[in-house]
Amino acid sequence: MSSQGLHQFQKQTQSLVLAPQLRQSLKILQAPTMELRNEILEELQSNPTLEELPIDGASLESTLENTEDNDTPDQSTEMDLEKDFEILNKLDEDWREHFAQAGSQNVYTSDDAQRRQHFFDSLVSDTSLQEQLIRQADLADLDEAQREAIQYLIGCLDDRGYLTQDLSNLSLLAHKPLKVMQEAHDVLKGLDPPGIGASDLQECLHIQLKLKGRGNSLAARIVQEHFDLLLKRRIPEIAKRYGADLEDVQNGIEEISNLDPSPGRQFGEDTNQVVTPDITIEFDDGNWMVYLNNDYIPRLRISNVYKEIIARGQLSNQEKEYLQGKIRSGKFLISSIEQRQQTIEKISRSILEFQMGFFEEGISKLRPLTMTQVADVVGVHETTVSRAIAGKYVKTPHGVLPLKYFFTPGYNSGSGESLSNTTIKDMMATIIEGEDPAKPLSDQAVTNLLAEKDIKIARRTVAKYREELGILPTNLRRSYN
Repeated sequence: MSSQGLHQFQKQTQSLVLAPQLRQSLKILQAPTMELRNEILEELQSNPTLEELPIDGASLESTLENTEDNDTPDQSTEMDLEKDFEILNKLDEDWREHFAQAGSQNVYTSDDAQRRQHFFDSLVSDTSLQEQLIRQADLADLDEAQREAIQYLIGCLDDRGYLTQDLSNLSLLAHKPLKVMQEAHDVLKGLDPPGIGASDLQECLHIQLKLKGRGNSLAARIVQEHFDLLLKRRIPEIAKRYGADLEDVQNGIEEISNLDPSPGRQFGEDTNQVVTPDITIEFDDGNWMVYLNNDYIPRLRISNVYKEIIARGQLSNQEKEYLQGKIRSGKFLISSIEQRQQTIEKISRSILEFQMGFFEEGISKLRPLTMTQVADVVGVHETTVSRAIAGKYVKTPHGVLPLKYFFTPGYNSGSGESLSNTTIKDMMATIIEGEDPAKPLSDQAVTNLLAEKDIKIARRTVAKYREELGILPTNLRRSYN
């Protein structure tokens, strides 16, 4: 029997380790325009040999030429950019495997943490749900024990504003009498927004109706007594239970639908983001044109001042090595930005060529497209395409869309035409939008209507697409007006 305990042993393994500059090149390729701008501005602050050209200065290409034409005297210490990018291309096929193995081993330094904290400290945030409720509680007529109890309950609310934990358990955790917790809970449920502090959706809706003075209405009775039937929209059965007209029940349900099912959400973190398109594709002067957004990307060059300082030969070896390292880093950054722009432009032109029907006529002509197809045309690995389109947006005649929008699987119609699943979803939405509300179409009926258009897909696929579109099942779409 083997002995138990701690043992030391050696294990030899092989793993792919990316050089810092190659890792930086990948980061630049993947970064959206505004994120790239922030990265460049940070590098400008930390690298004294870099300087920004004025807005009307040279292009990235001329900047790169200026950088190459003014090398430092000691050429043996300069990095071979072409060699580095050749290594980068060879490593292309290993990126996915590397990140799968090293997913949790991301390098995150203390400097990164400080910059991130500074960013969040600089944000101006709205009043949180907890702050809003505590301010109201401070104005309530509560003794000290009740005030402490309500503050504890406020801290236990979830993102929806619900208090899902049992009060008896919370009283034990807070070391407060259950009666005090119940009194604090009653006060909490009377605060704004209405419905706050409810244990579930049913109680939340009922609280809102009571606070509106509708606690004895038909809508309140439906929520309180027949909530299960309400969820299933069994309107005839509800009307039968109360001996009411279908129209009255329908009006009651409409009143319920105007209530807020998650009162705490309005104080949640705003996830809306301002999208800055990285590419613009438009029809101009009889041709389709692809334009990259360079407006927010600072134009860089290596400062001649530091080259002259090195050329004087008055620096110590340590000082010289420091400046040469910064120059190498700056040159690699400039080259990486240029390569990023070229790669994105090639991918965008390839997408335009593949999806010309979409740009000319709209979503109905969106074709199936894979990253492998684009990678073969551009001459890179599909993981490079995946990295290059991540978080990037393109401005088209049909709106601002993410680049990944154009990469979808699809089907062949009976006529042999290739259709993307996005196009099929759009057709489904149009079909359901035009249905009779009193007799909504079943998934099988939608499947049959698509088959009449030579699009043969399974009923379960229609059901999956319907759920992805956020469309309710047949029984929940039925209207009894």
